[in-house]
Amino acid sequence: MQYYVAMSSSQRINPAVLHPLKEALRLTYWYKDDLRAFLNASLGDRTLVARLDWTAYKRTIVAQLVDTLASDQHKYFDLLLNLILTVADVEDPSHLKRLSDGKKKYDDAVEALNSLRKQIEPYRLLRSEQAEAQRRREAEQARVENARAIADKLEELKLLFYSIMSEDRQKRGYSLEKLLNDLFALYDIDAKGSFRIQGEQIDGAFTFQSNEYLLEAKWRQELTPLSDLDAFAGKVQRKLDNTLGLFLSMTGFQPNALHLSGQGGRPTLLLMDGSDLTMALEGRIAFPDLLARKRQHASQTGEIFLRAVDLLA
Repeated sequence: MQYYVAMSSSQRINPAVLHPLKEALRLTYWYKDDLRAFLNASLGDRTLVARLDWTAYKRTIVAQLVDTLASDQHKYFDLLLNLILTVADVEDPSHLKRLSDGKKKYDDAVEALNSLRKQIEPYRLLRSEQAEAQRRREAEQARVENARAIADKLEELKLLFYSIMSEDRQKRGYSLEKLLNDLFALYDIDAKGSFRIQGEQIDGAFTFQSNEYLLEAKWRQELTPLSDLDAFAGKVQRKLDNTLGLFLSMTGFQPNALHLSGQGGRPTLLLMDGSDLTMALEGRIAFPDLLARKRQHASQTGEIFLRAVDLLA
């Protein structure tokens, strides 16, 4: 439910509020997926959010949205007002503390939110006390319902995961592929199923944080050897420069594969094992967070396998 405020010819959002709003949005929601989920919940207009260029930098996305709302306030005044008040209501962006250099990210976000709050009191007066209280309740309800929906879907996927364990080897591979596609869809990650191109079989592909990924998923009894990683790396390296590979081996990797993979050149793979997937399905770490931290760690250290258990520890 949206609250519409009668807008007079003189009733406009002061342009001075727009920059603090952009900064607060950009710094409070570090990942694009989190930003997109927040905008969908707070604006209630998925069509408007979907029209934004999500391949661009986050600063550009935020500017595109706020400038669009501000440029046509006769049409979007209520949405812009909702966005300002909802962002200002973010009390403690403590989720940022879990990220690398989280203390600074958290402090920057708090400073941006405080800067925004200093300018919004006139806009709170535009709504009656009753309407404001109802808006807060609905925003909280939307947040709770979204969290519950994610938890319910993860529980469903976890049960499916356990059932896959009893399947035969060939069927298990197809079932795992479906589970991964459902997991991608849960977090709005654009995924494509298995395909064949130029004689190469690819288990899947997906787009995440402006990078293209090829996917290889194995569920065998033995540990994955170096030869499998090298073969997959070859497929990845034959694609464009921004293409990376995610290799999921449910049983893990041979020690020499971890030690030697990527030596002699720039690493193009990220590795994940069954323990990583289990922790994501159990909700102990969100899958996008896990993938982002693996990529960040590999970029900083060259190590292509960061275990979720070590990350959380």
